[in-house]
Amino acid sequence: MKEFPIRTTVIGSYPFPGWLEFASRNLSEFGRADLEELKDDAVRVAIHDQVNSGLDVITDGEQTRLDFNLSFYGFINGIEENSIVPRKWGPPAHDQRGKHVITHELSAPDGLGVVSEFKTLQRLAPKGPVLKASVPGPFTLSGRLLPNAQYPDRISITNALIPVVRKELEDLVEAGCSEITVDEPSMSCYAYKSDTKKFVNIFNETVASVYGTCRLSTHLCFGNYKGHAVGYRKMAPMFPDFLDFKVDEMHVEMANREFAEIEIIEQIAKRMDVAVGIVDVKSYYIETVEDIVARIKLCLKYIPADKLSVAPDCGLSQTARWAARQKLENMVKGAKEVLNTVM
Repeated sequence: MKEFPIRTTVIGSYPFPGWLEFASRNLSEFGRADLEELKDDAVRVAIHDQVNSGLDVITDGEQTRLDFNLSFYGFINGIEENSIVPRKWGPPAHDQRGKHVITHELSAPDGLGVVSEFKTLQRLAPKGPVLKASVPGPFTLSGRLLPNAQYPDRISITNALIPVVRKELEDLVEAGCSEITVDEPSMSCYAYKSDTKKFVNIFNETVASVYGTCRLSTHLCFGNYKGHAVGYRKMAPMFPDFLDFKVDEMHVEMANREFAEIEIIEQIAKRMDVAVGIVDVKSYYIETVEDIVARIKLCLKYIPADKLSVAPDCGLSQTARWAARQKLENMVKGAKEVLNTVM
């Protein structure tokens, strides 16, 4: 069980400051020392906004990642990057992100870079908030890799990535990380047409060596590229099988779907804690404190406060910083208001 009720947390990503976006497109203009300073400053910005909002749990905002999971391919040996881009023009969507060709055996001898990110967070964060790291799961990572003779389908690619992700999780725990989210949005996006028991086996095999050594969570959503979902937005196909995930907390996207299927959190809470997506990262409507209070009270009709955390639906990287900051501030204020009435 978590340390206190109605805990306020985030998934992982936070908006890049405008100057970081500019710098990332002009990296040749900076020296190595400049880039190290730039990365630290970006993490400081993410920490500042999260701490000022009053969050109980913070991350580094994934400020050194170019994308939630695409940046990880730079750490994986055995691929050629950005080989196919199906569509370059028109409205932004998932089919504008390229897939990579696998050239030989997949490996990541130097890890996936998350340990370094976490050590930076440790170094720069103030005392107080819990520090969390987020790692994409192997099935989600497999989605941008094209099958070949050695890896003939997505599951075989996934199986090759399981030890890579597992080692990163083990190294995070060794580095002192007490809270880790394993993001598997692809599992929730494709649950309606896939073998969900196989998904559970993949997930549990990935986390087996760290389960029980840290607070472990997973994030289930329906995609968020430029504010667009990619999956069939129903939770029912995931359950009851996903209740067998070896995690301490399961995060579910609710605000963007107007809290459809909210009753499912009662079922989840019988096995683990639940983090409910209480603000919509795909909307520029800023949820008021009163909105947050009402939404938390709705959750409390199904689960007790000591089983509940609240968070944005997804990572905030696709949301403007001014909106992300205000959404987090109101989320924390609303949570504290409810907490004062139930404790």
